[in-house]
Parts: sequence; C-alpha cells; structure tokens
Amino acid sequence: MMHYGFVKVAAAIPEVQVANPKWNVQQIESLVVQAEGRGVEIVVLPELSLTGYTCGDLFAQQLLIDEAEAALIHLMNFTRSLDIIAIVGLPVAYGGTLLNCAAVVQKGRILGLVPKTYLPNYKEFYEMRWFASATSLPSDAQVWICGQQVRLQASQLFHTPSCTFGVEICEDLWATVPPSSIQTLQGAEIVFNLSADNDLVGKEAYLRSLLRQQSARCISGYVYAGCGFGESTQDVVFGGKAYIIEYGDVIAEATRHSITSQLLESEIDVERIRAERRVNTTFTACGNEMRTAARFEIVDTALIAPRDFKFTRTINPHPFVPTGHHLDERCEEIFAIQTEGLAKRMHHTGCKTAVIGISGGLDSTLALLVAVRTFDLLQLSRKGIIGITMPGFGTTGRTYNNALQLMRSLGITVREISIAQAVEQHFEDIGHDPADRDVTYENSQARERTQILMDVANKMNGMVIGTGDLSELALGWCTYNGDHMSMYGVNTGVPKTLVRHLVRWVAGQSDERSAATLMDIVDTPISPELIPANEQGEIQQKTEDLVGPYELHDFFLYYALRWGFRPSKIAFLAQQAFDGIYDESTISKWLTTFYRRFFSQQFKRSCLPDGPKVGTVSLSPRGDWRMPSDASREAWLAECESL
Repeated sequence: MMHYGFVKVAAAIPEVQVANPKWNVQQIESLVVQAEGRGVEIVVLPELSLTGYTCGDLFAQQLLIDEAEAALIHLMNFTRSLDIIAIVGLPVAYGGTLLNCAAVVQKGRILGLVPKTYLPNYKEFYEMRWFASATSLPSDAQVWICGQQVRLQASQLFHTPSCTFGVEICEDLWATVPPSSIQTLQGAEIVFNLSADNDLVGKEAYLRSLLRQQSARCISGYVYAGCGFGESTQDVVFGGKAYIIEYGDVIAEATRHSITSQLLESEIDVERIRAERRVNTTFTACGNEMRTAARFEIVDTALIAPRDFKFTRTINPHPFVPTGHHLDERCEEIFAIQTEGLAKRMHHTGCKTAVIGISGGLDSTLALLVAVRTFDLLQLSRKGIIGITMPGFGTTGRTYNNALQLMRSLGITVREISIAQAVEQHFEDIGHDPADRDVTYENSQARERTQILMDVANKMNGMVIGTGDLSELALGWCTYNGDHMSMYGVNTGVPKTLVRHLVRWVAGQSDERSAATLMDIVDTPISPELIPANEQGEIQQKTEDLVGPYELHDFFLYYALRWGFRPSKIAFLAQQAFDGIYDESTISKWLTTFYRRFFSQQFKRSCLPDGPKVGTVSLSPRGDWRMPSDASREAWLAECESL
C-alpha cells in the first residue's frame, strides 16, 4: 500500500528456455513470489516472457500458443492467494490474427490484455511476420482466454488504491508518439514496459536517455524489463536491461549480462509525480486536449492487504548538491548564471564600480568571486571592485585576515572601515546599554555595515552587491534592511550547502595563495560575528548552533518548496537520508524550527532585491514564491509536533 506516497514496484528478468512455457512459468512464479515477499505491489516481466521472445516462426505453431495459454492459467492459479499484480508477456490469438500481448494478472484473474501497437520490421526484428498491431483491433475487442472473457485493448489503464498505471511493449516506446505519452495524459502515473531490446555497442546509453526523457516528459514513473539470459543468441544477444525511473531520475537498474534471474525493486514516489503535475500547466493543457481525442478504459484492481513497508531507496542528504563529475558541471553552470546576471545589471546601469562587504565568510567570498569573474568578462579593471572589510565587536582574527588576504590576492581595491565607534555612538543615541547583547546589539551592527556600503556605492557611482544566500532567506537569518538589502543579490538562488562547494570549486582553479585562503574560509564555522569572540579569540556565535545544521534546513527547504511535501513525509525522508548522523528527535526539532522561521520571516522575502535564479527552488517574490507574510503556520507546526 501507499506509504508517504511511495509505491513499491519491481522489474523481473527470468532466465528463459526458448519455446518452453512450462519451464518459463516456473521461473516467473519464483520471481513473483520473491517480489510478493518483499512487499512489491506491481512486478513487470519482459516481452513474451512466457514463450521467450526469440521463437521466430514457432509463433505460427498452434502448440506453442496453447502452451503459452496453459502457462498463463498456471500463473493465474499460482497468484490466487497473492496480492501482487504481475505483468507478463505472451502471444494471444484473436480471430485470424496473433497479437504480442501483456497480460495483467492478479489474484487468479486476468485484469486485461494490452497488445503491442508498434511492431518493428527491420534488421534483426521481423515481428510483422508473426504479429498484428493493436491498431487492427476494434475498439471493443475482447477475447476468451484461460476460461474468462478479457478486454483486449491498448487503451487500458489499471487503477490500484496506490496509483494508476499503464502498459506498453518495447517498440512502443521508440515511436514518435509512444502510447505511454497518451496513457500518462489520461491519468497513468507509472508506466510498465515489457521489452526485448537487444544489445549493441552504444545502444544502452541511447535507451537509458530515451527512458529518462520519456519519464521526465510524461512526469511519471517508468519501469522497464528487458529479456535476458536464455534467449536465442543465434544473431543477437539480449543483455537483461531493467530500469526503475522516476520523473527522469534513474533510481534503480539491473546488472547487465547476468546469467541468472534478477529482481530489481524500488519505490516510486507517486506523490511527487502528482505534485509536479498539479503545477505544470503544460502537462495539464496537453491532458485536456488528449481527453477529448481519446477514451481509455479504467480497470480496477483488487485491494492489496496492508503489509510491512521496507524502504530500499537511497535518499541524497544534499539534494542541491550533485555528486561526481556532475558537481563540477553544476558549479560551472551556477557560476556562469550568477556572472551573467551581474554583467547584465552592470551593463544596463552603466556601472563600473561594485561595492561588496567582505567578512571572510562563505557568502561574501562567493559574491566577490562572482564579481571578479564579471569584471573580467566585461573587461573592466578589478580595481573597480571595492571590497570593504568592516570589523566590529565580534570580528575574529581568522576572518579578518582571510578577508584581507583574499581581496589582495584577487587584486581588487581594499578598504577597511571599523564600525565599532559608529555603533557605540548609535547605542548612546538610542539609549541602548552595550552590555545588553540582544537583537538590537546585533542588528545595529548589521545595519551600520549596510549603511556604509550603500553610501560608498553612492559616492563611487557604483552598486552594492548582496551576499545573502537562499538558505538564510528561507530561515530569515538576516537583518531586515541590513544584510537583507542590496542593489543586486548574486547569491539569492544558491543554498548554503552549495555555496561551500562553489567556493571549494573555485579554489581548485585558483593560484596557490588564493586557494589556501579560500580553503580556510570553507573550513571556518558559519557565523555573523555580531557577538564578541571568546577568551581564545575564537568564534563564539555559531549560526548552526542557533538555528540548526544548514544541511538539514536545505533538505527541508528542497522538499517543502520543490515538491510541497508535508512535514511528516519530509521527516521520514530525512531519517533515511541522515541515518546515523541525526536521530529522529534532532530532525523533528530542527524541522519545527524550519517551519516556525519560514512562516514568520516571509515579510523579509516579500521585498527582496533582484537576483538571479539558479535552480528549481527560488524565493523571489516576483516569480517563484508568492506567500502572504501573515499566513498561518499552525497546521504545519501541529504536524511537526506530532512526529
């Protein structure tokens, strides 16, 4: 059954004996019962799996057709006490034709037969020699098979308590308009493909790309099972390819060229698919057109009894941060977007000067690196970048020295303006006791720094480059009209976990002196440095001690905004992703903090400066996140507190 929107599915690749349905059905039943034992709801097997795909002219033999039907009867009887839905392939006679079909079987009953629509008739495949297309059938075609009258149509969808699914067969996917495109627009959330795709050099990469694109385009899950060991190798080899894909992401794949049977299982997040479809107006518009052009029969399946749910998927704890070589590609792309955004703004305004407050922390470092690349791109002197370090009551020697060293190594204009005396005067003016280190004590420093930056920018005919990132905006961890404000914020679309990787990535491309400084900045604890250091001169005010780990908040932010998941599901996913790192109580604590701050701090996001969007999650009030500043948070907090 559904568990936080996840449906457990499987692709099974049995070992086969060509033209031996009795032997083949035993292998299939073994895999089906394994899948049932693992809590799988729907399992798909390869094309013509009861007979073997490579029977050739033996498909014209009545004995083989009868043996395939007898094997299907055996499978039906085998499943009478099982809840699982099995999708198997076999040849089915109808009138004077033979059809390559998928039989959807559950609890001793055939729910439907889905015939193949597009038949290959080229190179090594000559299916038209033996089979007819589904297009040759009348719209109300039924066939008497295995002792029951069964609907025989390509235009069928199957509805379970967990999802609605469709079925297509091999070449159907390769068509200009695959049946799965129509099925998903009619309501299918998962598509199952019974295939017999042979192996050729380079073909697997193409197939993988095709499957990912189709799943992404259809906003669906896609489960693909291809023929494997035992098929005839007279002219071609079938390597046993199987994939489970969710909205373009491959979440599981089989081992190719295995000489034993395989069962590939995973969980498809149907709730994620539904969430994306609700906000994707293009998908909705296509669906409205398709519903007027085609009519699908909906077949209800039997109820599936509740069972233990074992989650097998791996959840990336850092959803904003790709792994491997993709990380370098992502960093280059984001850096290019930030640079182009700032370059356009400077070109439009005619500015030749950029003013940035440099603290020696991650965010201001990234903003400075973007400014440097922008000035290089525009062929402007780096001296036009005015980097200002503004030491205050909480500035430590480590961040102060890193700020100066970084600016000097990058060749920008360096200025130092202490805020201590100005803030002390301000405390006196407003009657604030400096010993009271409350929010006034902290925010006065942040606003003084912003005032300096703005006024220097006015004086130099330049613009203030904002440094705040996406994670800080989500939590409201910024001073209103202080570091919250700028003339262009280059980091507004970059979450904190990715800022760190971007700075590390630039360090890997920098000269030795700059790289050393950048890496020390990466290793420095995150802090606004508004509270004096301890006796050892070390940072005392650490952001993550106060609001929680940024890796957790970025995880919460991604699933809350990108997919609209409820708190209980986000907590469940976080427990999988951070198993052994944070316990359930820690996750619940910071999740509650996330929602409490996210709702209460919307007023800061409602008046954000301009800045480039770099990913699918953005908090710009102009195009991405339009939320009332006074929306109630009670329902979200109530669920957090019930965890």
